[in-house]
Amino acid sequence: MKATDYAFEIRPLTEDEGGGYLITFPDLPGCTSDGDTPEEAIKNGLDAAKAWLETAREFNDPVPIPSDSSSGRFVTRIPKSLHARLMTRAKQEGVSMNALVMAYLAEALGKREPRS
Repeated sequence: MKATDYAFEIRPLTEDEGGGYLITFPDLPGCTSDGDTPEEAIKNGLDAAKAWLETAREFNDPVPIPSDSSSGRFVTRIPKSLHARLMTRAKQEGVSMNALVMAYLAEALGKREPRS
């Protein structure tokens, strides 16, 4: 298994927690990292997951099989101001907010090079 095979969760850290973003890998107990931006947290998190997997293999510990997270559904909380902007744009485009967000995500993923 590779680090990129594992699902992760990312959330903003409060100012009391130091700010930035926290990334965790539910299938890899204790595997967490952080970063100032979501992108930095993901990069750091993938490095942490790679190290977690290498350490498990080195000590002949079991390596978990990635859980199936392919339901096609996710829920996220966003700031009210962003929600309002998305609703306004969806109305202008004549589509649902879900369709608009799906299009934005697909467009953004299409612009990035796949990780190897």
